[in-house]
Amino acid sequence: MDIFTIYLPIAEMEFNIILLIAIGFCVGTLGGFFGVGGAWIVTPALNIFGFRMAFAIGTDLAHIFGKSIIATKKHAGMGNVDWRLGLFSIAASVIGIEVGKRVVLALERTGNVGDVVRWVYMVFLFGLGFYMVYDYVSAMKRMRREGAEAPSAGPVEVTSPAAIKLRKISLPPNVSLPTSGIDRISFWVIFSIFLLTGFLSGFMGVGGGFILLPALIYLVGCPTTVAVGTSLLSVCFMAGYGCFTYSLSGRTELIAAMIMLIGAAIGAQIGVLATRYVRGYGIRLLFAIMILLAGVSVALKQGESLLELPVLGTLAGYFVMGAAGGMTLLIFVRLLKGIIAEKSV
Repeated sequence: MDIFTIYLPIAEMEFNIILLIAIGFCVGTLGGFFGVGGAWIVTPALNIFGFRMAFAIGTDLAHIFGKSIIATKKHAGMGNVDWRLGLFSIAASVIGIEVGKRVVLALERTGNVGDVVRWVYMVFLFGLGFYMVYDYVSAMKRMRREGAEAPSAGPVEVTSPAAIKLRKISLPPNVSLPTSGIDRISFWVIFSIFLLTGFLSGFMGVGGGFILLPALIYLVGCPTTVAVGTSLLSVCFMAGYGCFTYSLSGRTELIAAMIMLIGAAIGAQIGVLATRYVRGYGIRLLFAIMILLAGVSVALKQGESLLELPVLGTLAGYFVMGAAGGMTLLIFVRLLKGIIAEKSV
């Protein structure tokens, strides 16, 4: 056995330690920057590299829980967390996660869980990615039409039409969210959003962040940086409960999760600091690109299953890690440029 390979007793398999640390570091950086747990990368990556899907989901939720605590604390120090909005997520998220987990275990008994979860991943990753690219392009066109000068992070953010319509729903009780700049919104609108993201968290093995971040921006109307920090707070709750409930079912490989946290603890610090220098629509565009790349990797893995071509599975593994590594490098470069520019002033 290679010196960097260890035996994982719960998953009953061998795995490379360096690969686990690398996955953790990349996802830690991306999670701190985008405000997501990064499971849309980790769950497919673990599955691609040999974890059975249910174990990939449970292990990733444990890793997300630990990493999100670190990133949330850092964002809170920068004033990017709407605590009131984040705390509203608890009840709805727990209900949604429990339902999602039960659906996964039912599919596991039928032997269809891998294919079904990957198809759902592709629908959400490609759908959200293309919409966010469309939103960025529309914002740039609007900026040029209005003759405004583009700030370094991109055009000035505006509240989405969907968020404006949802705020008009006056079903009591109504709440205010000062940190997000929202005077009034129905509690039930917020509850429904967190219920859906909780279900997706339990079903797809995600902290819910890659759905929650766009939801907070486009449906609630939070500023991007506040949506990033608040999303991480919500991810803490959802991933923590998801880890607990999957562990009760014996689907969480805690050794692998702890090893990934070594890399994630370092990466999260880098990602959070980078949000000082890339803001607003700049974060949205990079997030859209990343989830589209993740979608391609999942599609390659699904192609392996459908076409029975092992080479596609291998290609998917290299692609997802290459995409995560490339985006991590880009974020690190933007951070260095921002620090150098700040010191030169």
